[in-house]
Amino acid sequence: MKQIAIFFMLALPSLAFSHASLEQKEVETGSFYKAVLGIGHGCEGAATTKLTVELPEGVNKAKPMPKVGWQVTVVKNATGDIKQLVWSDGELLDAHFDEFVFKAKINATPQTLFFLTKQECVTGEIYWNEIPVKGKTTHDYKFPAPALKVLKKTKTGHHH
Repeated sequence: MKQIAIFFMLALPSLAFSHASLEQKEVETGSFYKAVLGIGHGCEGAATTKLTVELPEGVNKAKPMPKVGWQVTVVKNATGDIKQLVWSDGELLDAHFDEFVFKAKINATPQTLFFLTKQECVTGEIYWNEIPVKGKTTHDYKFPAPALKVLKKTKTGHHH
């Protein structure tokens, strides 16, 4: 049964536009970043009720934005830094698009960071956790993890 559903999903061309992805895909290291994570569909038609975002190493001082109708909780690591953001007890219909927002300081060296995102629905779940291997991009994957490219800090001159 499940296999049929997967093949059916692969046949939909519109899926390319509905990956879980970050609106702003680049940030300079050392700066604060406002992450806007877009969720474009549910799990095979089922409404999304929970979203868990894993923060990679080098992403610190995270603050999730409250969301009407959703509970926002955070999971901290041993050093007290937030490593996971969870929006739960909400309802995002499959027919709707929504955004989940958080802010964080990006201290990682220049590289591409991946924010593994688990989308749980009334029935089923989607785990956006595929990290492209060398030579591939997120477009080559069905469930790519939202990616953020960390750039070198540009030298700032004096402000006039």
